[in-house]
Amino acid sequence: MSRIGYKAIELPAGVEVKRDGDIVSVKGPKGELSRAVSSIIPMTVEGNEVKFTRPDDNNKTRAIHGTTRANVNNMVEGVVNGFSKTLKLVGVGYRAQLQGKKLTLAVGYSHPVDFDTPEGLSLEVPDNTTIKIAGIDKQAVGDFAAEVRAIRSPEPYKGKGIRYEDEVVRRKEGKTGK
Repeated sequence: MSRIGYKAIELPAGVEVKRDGDIVSVKGPKGELSRAVSSIIPMTVEGNEVKFTRPDDNNKTRAIHGTTRANVNNMVEGVVNGFSKTLKLVGVGYRAQLQGKKLTLAVGYSHPVDFDTPEGLSLEVPDNTTIKIAGIDKQAVGDFAAEVRAIRSPEPYKGKGIRYEDEVVRRKEGKTGK
């Protein structure tokens, strides 16, 4: 059983956390994030620590306790360090291009697939088979990376597709003829 909700969040210098009703705002060197959290879980800011307590040991309350703490911790980490994901394109002729704020992928379809860069994220294409997505909001970075990967997820026979940098694709053996 995890007790992550009881762990205090250390606030680095220059980070400010405020709660106004159900909205928690975190301001730091890289920007500002705000998010709605459950009003069931009380939050206290003491010096450079943020602590969360729970009023009872109900299953739902325990789950929300850990989730609330994890979400606020991710917001603090985002405004200090930021988050990033790297995608790799594997396949003959698979390539990515960044034209201004538009990401264009050629991944085996008869047409290129275009994505507009979401607000708050930055894209970088260091070479034509690598895409780097960065931002301060962990959920936005992960959602956009998953959306790009879903265009051509890796297939198990040849391993072609768009994959995360550290993803391992389990390969299957093909048909064998007699």
